[in-house]
Amino acid sequence: MKYYLIAGERSGDLHASNLMKEILILDSNADFRFFGGDMMQAVGGKLTTHYREMAFMGFLEVFLNLDKVWANIKKCKSDIAEYQPDMLILVDYSGFNLKIAKHTKKKFPHIKTHYFILPKIWAWYQSRAKNIHAFIDKMYAILPFEKPFFEKYNCNVEYVGNPCVDTIAQHSKNVSFLKDNNLQDKPIIAILPGSRKNEVEYMLHFMVSILPGFKDYQFVIAAIDSLDKKYYEAFLREGIVSVVYEQTYDLLLHSKVAIVTSGTATLETALLKVPQVVCYATSGITYMIIRALIKVKYISLVNLIAEKEVVKELIQDNFTPTNVMNEIRKILENKEYRNQILNDYESIISTLGEVTASKNAALSIVNSFQK
Repeated sequence: MKYYLIAGERSGDLHASNLMKEILILDSNADFRFFGGDMMQAVGGKLTTHYREMAFMGFLEVFLNLDKVWANIKKCKSDIAEYQPDMLILVDYSGFNLKIAKHTKKKFPHIKTHYFILPKIWAWYQSRAKNIHAFIDKMYAILPFEKPFFEKYNCNVEYVGNPCVDTIAQHSKNVSFLKDNNLQDKPIIAILPGSRKNEVEYMLHFMVSILPGFKDYQFVIAAIDSLDKKYYEAFLREGIVSVVYEQTYDLLLHSKVAIVTSGTATLETALLKVPQVVCYATSGITYMIIRALIKVKYISLVNLIAEKEVVKELIQDNFTPTNVMNEIRKILENKEYRNQILNDYESIISTLGEVTASKNAALSIVNSFQK
């Protein structure tokens, strides 16, 4: 069978690659073509466009890059028409993917469209869910509350588990992490600034500004290879701030606490049982639009799943060096507070269930052909 996948961000690349591996186990003749990244390419198939050319954060940033966005949409539509896949598999990246899904169902109704890692319509602009069932044949929920939400809109949805549970279960801790990265034998405060260029530039300045308050700790930034090293190296301080590349899980496993940009990383940090403070800031225009549209009480996946404040969220004007410093101190110095966070993490892990997400989704996708 021929599968066309679209993942527009780094996390989507990871989860799509795991899904592809599971599909190959069930369908040895699977042929892949995709918008994605290096991890998907490593599995096999043809990479049409890399997500680096697609990842823009926020309304203002998207607006300023509309020419690139529409060029990618046009290219994707043309590529699907040429490839004529049996299955279109969309992974997160809803602004782009919903446009492609609607177009594909209209032009090529014989192509089955499945969605893995669903649009976060439940968070804002919920009216978009009204007609989604008309152009998505099957949806795979990875958060427990997503299934009942989409079922209200007559969607064919199945809860398959969370792919972050899968990827963390596959990880083996590097016991020589400190030595391999020339880090000091001092407790670590991890900094996870995100994966998109403008996100990293915006967040890192504030995240490292708390350095003077924690002289007995070393700060380590979780970096990714797909971004230019200059975005990280400007913040290096010998013996105080270090950078490690593509080692986020090992960094967290060796850290006392983490400062995390809101996104998938907040859930991964919880699954690895590291207390955290969640931060988020964007341009003023983008934030005003988001604030007007947002329909949920929290922005971090940790708090959304728990349905309460497990970890502190410092958003926009509240994301200040003083507030970050106070929360980090509270986590490090208040044992009862720290333990409460860790206990709540255990409840979240129990709620998400076992390691099955990619396997369950792949099984349903391949079985849909047989039916």
